[in-house]
Amino acid sequence: QVHLLESGGGSVETGESLGLSCTASGDTLEMYCMGWFRQVPGKPREGVASISSSGGSTYYAHSVAGRVTISRDNAKNTVYLQMANLKPEDTAIYYCAAERRNRCILERIPDFDIWGQGTQVTVSS
Repeated sequence: QVHLLESGGGSVETGESLGLSCTASGDTLEMYCMGWFRQVPGKPREGVASISSSGGSTYYAHSVAGRVTISRDNAKNTVYLQMANLKPEDTAIYYCAAERRNRCILERIPDFDIWGQGTQVTVSS
């Protein structure tokens, strides 16, 4: 069973950048497509970005396209989310999640069956 642990969250100001990491233990990530999601208390969880198991295919939510890059290093069992030009509306708890297939659909949140505990990102204006 894969266990996921996010890191890298914190507090930044508008326009700054922040990088998140999601490191897996218990199994190799190379068989899993991965996604980053975020959630504000009281609101539904939303997809941010996804990446195929090989890293060859990525997908971004419209709200972050052009400001966010998802990548992975299967040798390090780690997936990354690099965020730039952050805005206050990016404030949320960010989660990484895994689905054991080559490619996953970001909008199909229930299909992601392994989740990390989340890391808080706060962007102040």
